[in-house]
Amino acid sequence: MDSAIQQKVDQWLQGNFDENTKNEIRRLQEENPQELVDSFYQNLEFGTGGLRGIMGVGTNRMNKYTVGMATQGYANYLKQIYPGTEIKVAIAHDSRNNSRFFAETTANVFAANGIKVFLFENLRPTPELSFAIRTLGCQGGVVCTASHNPKEYNGYKAYWNDGGQLVPPHDKNVIAEVEKIKSVDDVQWSGGEENITIIGKDIDEQYIEMVKGLSVYPEIIEKQSDLKIVYTPIHGTGITLVPKVLERFGFKNVHIVAEQQTPDGNFPTVAYPNPEEKETMSIGLQKAKELDADILLGTDPDADRVGIGIKNHHGEWVLMNGNQTAVLAFNYLLEARKEKGIAQPNDMIITTIVTTGMVDELAKGNNVACYRVLTGFKWIAEMIRLKEGKENYIVGGEESFGLMIGDKIRDKDAVSAVALLCEMAAYEKEKGRTLFEKLVELYIKYGFYKEHLISITKKGMDGQQQIAAMMQGYREHPPKEINGARVVKILDYQSSKALDVLTGDITDIHLPKSNVLQFVTEDGSLISARPSGTEPKIKFYFSVKEKLESAAQYDAVEKILDTKIANIIADMKLQ
Repeated sequence: MDSAIQQKVDQWLQGNFDENTKNEIRRLQEENPQELVDSFYQNLEFGTGGLRGIMGVGTNRMNKYTVGMATQGYANYLKQIYPGTEIKVAIAHDSRNNSRFFAETTANVFAANGIKVFLFENLRPTPELSFAIRTLGCQGGVVCTASHNPKEYNGYKAYWNDGGQLVPPHDKNVIAEVEKIKSVDDVQWSGGEENITIIGKDIDEQYIEMVKGLSVYPEIIEKQSDLKIVYTPIHGTGITLVPKVLERFGFKNVHIVAEQQTPDGNFPTVAYPNPEEKETMSIGLQKAKELDADILLGTDPDADRVGIGIKNHHGEWVLMNGNQTAVLAFNYLLEARKEKGIAQPNDMIITTIVTTGMVDELAKGNNVACYRVLTGFKWIAEMIRLKEGKENYIVGGEESFGLMIGDKIRDKDAVSAVALLCEMAAYEKEKGRTLFEKLVELYIKYGFYKEHLISITKKGMDGQQQIAAMMQGYREHPPKEINGARVVKILDYQSSKALDVLTGDITDIHLPKSNVLQFVTEDGSLISARPSGTEPKIKFYFSVKEKLESAAQYDAVEKILDTKIANIIADMKLQ
């Protein structure tokens, strides 16, 4: 074993760590030395979004000690920024194994540092944490969740006073403070229990009323109250609020997938608790088919992502991807608000640099400003903050199955998204259309856009190095053409420069630096490469488009788009 790793192991065996932790280290020494190396070879990084990792002993794992040290660093920063002020934080957690324990650990460390803590009584959706921060006037907050990751994972997401996740300068400054915590002995673990207040139903009620206020057409729901809805919380927190919100909206025909109704951190019916995955949504799809439902919806464990299933033109149940869901939702809110007469001249929408270009076309078609930000809802929240008082935010969303409707919260919210997507289905049904027919109508009007995502996982010590080498290779030797089409533009968000390949002109990209590369080809295809900030993955996003003249041509044009994506992937040797 490397001497630096051995030194860390020895520190844990000799330091102020509980006996169970030490026994587990000894077990790994005997039974699985490679796992021990992976558990200690680095410190679990407190990135710009917080912590995320496999649960277990060691510096590279989610456990009481890594969570406590992160919280101590965050508490130190809050005390620096708000000297002489009563500092308040809100804390929530999802259904994952150890999430309650990590939330209570976080609460205890904040409280021991003299910070007032509002801790939810039990599991709650991540968006309600964002809402609670704003409602209770907190300076920060934490939610313990690993979102849609497999069951072995947990995480820790840190928030600022606007209810959004940390953005510059606070993200880097908090990281710097966390990195100063060198030992568990630097952490104040207990002694401020009187600073903890348990919260629950009062915030639930305020949140539900806020979501109800987002409804554009309650009178249509009244007419379509029998809309047949199938919903699955995929063993997560959605069960706490989604059924109540749908009931408050006026929907009376909601069927919850019984097999996935109970919160369970082992996620027994799925490999990945991610509504993007067809396998994860398969039980819901079957139930929707049996009931001949109007719409299927699924939320991930912390209820910030939503997936929807609808019937296509062949009568088959299919899952929409995140781009299609965003297109339908954005269009509904723009179209319905205009039809209702409540659209404002300064309305705006926000999306990200890897989300379908069709969103820009929707914005132009509705004469609404559209802003593109870096990937992640913290950047959408930051743009809302920058435009506050000047422009009227309507909706934001990105391809990774996230929507944020209205500005009362500042993170993606699957609870309000489920309600508004059901309202959208009722609106289209009232007009005699299915959601699929509406999507095809939008493709005819704005162009048929199709997107695809590939995630390549590189685990272990050398995984990050391999990902870094891939990005360096693309920067030093960018492709001249992709699938026979010339690359005409290269956008490097790390250097904040955009190169027009044909003219040689270089222009500035006015966004924070981020390790993202984009290649635009002369036929309008867009290929984006982005290492994940939370997982050992590099993601490739593909977007292609064609003209769609009529609904009758849908299958033929879709085949052309699928072939184009497959050829791009083959040409770039990604599969």
